[in-house]
Amino acid sequence: MADDLDDDGGINCSVDERDELPQNTDQQIEQNEPKIGMEFNDPDELFEFYRDYAKSSGFPVKKHTRRKNVIGIVRSITLVCGRAGKHNSTCQNPLKPQASYRVGCNAKITARLNLDGRWEISVVVLEHNHGLSPTKSRFFRCNRRISAHVRHQINQNDQAGIRINKNFSSLVHEAGGYENLLCDEKACRNLVDESRRLRLGEGDASAIMKYFSRMVAENSGFYFDIELDDEDHLKNVFWADGRSREAYKEFGEVVTFDTTYLTNKYDMPFAPFVGVNHHGQSILLGCGLISKEDTETFIWLFTKWVECMDGCAPQGIITDQARAMKNAIEIVFPNTRHRWCLWHIMKKLSEKLGRYTEYEAISSTMKGVVYDTQSPQEFEIQWNEMVDMYGLEDCDWLCELYEERNRWVPCFVKNCFWAGMSTTQRSESMNAFFDGYVNSKTSLKQFVEQYENALRNKTKKEMRADAESFSKVKATATTYDMESQIQGVYTLAKFKEFQAEFTGKLYCDIANFHEGVGVLEYVVRDLTLRLEGGKRIPKFFKVSFRETDSEVECGERM
Repeated sequence: MADDLDDDGGINCSVDERDELPQNTDQQIEQNEPKIGMEFNDPDELFEFYRDYAKSSGFPVKKHTRRKNVIGIVRSITLVCGRAGKHNSTCQNPLKPQASYRVGCNAKITARLNLDGRWEISVVVLEHNHGLSPTKSRFFRCNRRISAHVRHQINQNDQAGIRINKNFSSLVHEAGGYENLLCDEKACRNLVDESRRLRLGEGDASAIMKYFSRMVAENSGFYFDIELDDEDHLKNVFWADGRSREAYKEFGEVVTFDTTYLTNKYDMPFAPFVGVNHHGQSILLGCGLISKEDTETFIWLFTKWVECMDGCAPQGIITDQARAMKNAIEIVFPNTRHRWCLWHIMKKLSEKLGRYTEYEAISSTMKGVVYDTQSPQEFEIQWNEMVDMYGLEDCDWLCELYEERNRWVPCFVKNCFWAGMSTTQRSESMNAFFDGYVNSKTSLKQFVEQYENALRNKTKKEMRADAESFSKVKATATTYDMESQIQGVYTLAKFKEFQAEFTGKLYCDIANFHEGVGVLEYVVRDLTLRLEGGKRIPKFFKVSFRETDSEVECGERM
């Protein structure tokens, strides 16, 4: 299995500037060249080595792929020149093409995990198809970083009221010139913006602590944790009340997690863990306010959440395609099934494929392949046919989706329980629930005051649904004993869902039947599809039932 990693490319450079360096530089570069058989303790040490070599040679580098074995352990890693790959322009106007640093360079190294547990280089390609420029290496993204000392100095100067241009100039002067500084002015500006978000307004931090202290005193089940940065500024916050922790015990098999909703004027994303209760309503299972959306932050948040839930991880979690989330989930929830939000993927079709002249046909075909295929085998066949038909072999986005098909294609994830959820819509509906109480200008002090009111309103809606399910009865639509049995144990909302599925069974019948060794095979005719004029068009499916473990498997459409 191959995972595409974050790009860490560089600027477009086309001039060979080796003659600008001292004469012994080429000899030094040759001595530091990667060679087959070199060993390293871990992938980070390997990347540092290749980045240093690339910096002295004059090209950017990036992490490309990592391959796992059948049990999910990474066995090989490939690092490539930052100018690898082909440029697929998404520009709608062909007269205004986009610039790109990708020129299809094949320079790379591959390292594999050997029997001694060390990473050994097994493939080395040194030749580039473009010019090299060591004097421009400091501009490459892979070489830009801010040390702890520089970070502290930038924050100190900003708090002293020094403007960012003068702040950066002081760093350049201290480093002895631009060429000795590993960050640019834009990175400094981003750091200042982030730090300012962490320095809260007057009363915000104290309001949060006051609220948490009161909740702990009133509710022994209340849990919270706060992370501070190096300057003792509020960085990340997580909390969950006793009701959420108890609800997780009953409804925590599947959760959705989404951070697209900004709740306050400091742009700290609201990060709710959301489940679904016995009425089909969204329920809050803990939430956080975070300052960044990187792997480190998500690891902290997920760790605090699972600690809050007594170490019990969910069976499944639904998120968007954020790589930082994916990395954190693999670390904190290694045994949890991770599913990508299908809606987020499918809404990108026009953005990613709109440049193709046959976009409308491609979009329609892909939707059919994704939504209508009933088995992985059927999906593989139809996906490959689609790629061949429309010449989509070089579409990186589709290639990446295909590599991760087990995370989002319905026929690959239907073998797990998802509580009726296939998207992060629950998280988004929870965000919408808070819309009446907070907005983009809400301070943290106001947020914690309104949070409890919003949650109380949510609780009242659940209690009202409990009362209706207790006092009302929805009539059965058939005389089947099964429907009567479910009527007595399900809530109104869930019985309504069951009844819709159950009455749909009336439009299905068995067209053929075969009994094998321990397996019953059926050909089922489905008449639920109605065309204009009321005529029903039959669809046929092959369904197998294994008597040994009572497993039902729906095969491809016939």
